[in-house]
Amino acid sequence: MSVIWHDLECGPYVEDLPLWRALATKHGDPVLDVGAGTGRVSLDLAREGHRVTALDRDEALIGELTRRAGDLPVTPVVADARSFDLGRTFPLCLVPMQTIQLLVGPDGRAGFLACARRHLEPTGVLAIALNEDLDEYDIPDGLPGPTPDICEINGVVYSSRPIAVRAQHDGFVLERRRETIDTAGEHTAEDNRIHLDRLTCEQLEQEAAAVGLRPAGRDLVPETPEYAGSEVVYLSA
Repeated sequence: MSVIWHDLECGPYVEDLPLWRALATKHGDPVLDVGAGTGRVSLDLAREGHRVTALDRDEALIGELTRRAGDLPVTPVVADARSFDLGRTFPLCLVPMQTIQLLVGPDGRAGFLACARRHLEPTGVLAIALNEDLDEYDIPDGLPGPTPDICEINGVVYSSRPIAVRAQHDGFVLERRRETIDTAGEHTAEDNRIHLDRLTCEQLEQEAAAVGLRPAGRDLVPETPEYAGSEVVYLSA
């Protein structure tokens, strides 16, 4: 089930793909994709001819990525981004879609940044996407909100609708209502919540400096009607 929800909620996002492709072309292979999920970025780069190592801690997501990869040049790895050792280095490491803000605070980020530093080649680049701020909203029950993401698989309809973004002192809570209707017409509904750590580009650069990573510029992925934009922080070894 995690594969279906991941694909439904994250899979359609494509606005950042041109940036990752350009970076892979510029810096070369292999590329390390952190928080790879079912392969949204990894498989796109592999189809462009790049060799990719895809890392995620969710075995089900990596299993599906492996199935989809087929003969593409993708090496799947099940590991926690805060503590991994792949035994090799990379000219480019990508951290798309606010994965850096899912690592549960400064200690989690410090663990990841230290791992990333050890896995970068001497001239390697680490590219990290983050959201400094999100627009808050809370849609009361019964009122229309954003259009839900919907798919049908084996006769079961899956729907995921954003219903709230709430600010907290240490981050933001993103809430979606996940609903299903099975082949017998039975309906289920539950709310899913994701916490994103509050993080600025300057804060990330300061934390990276503590493990020997230097600021190497920034970029921007523009927002869309469906998705918030991202700032991309570049760090070099």
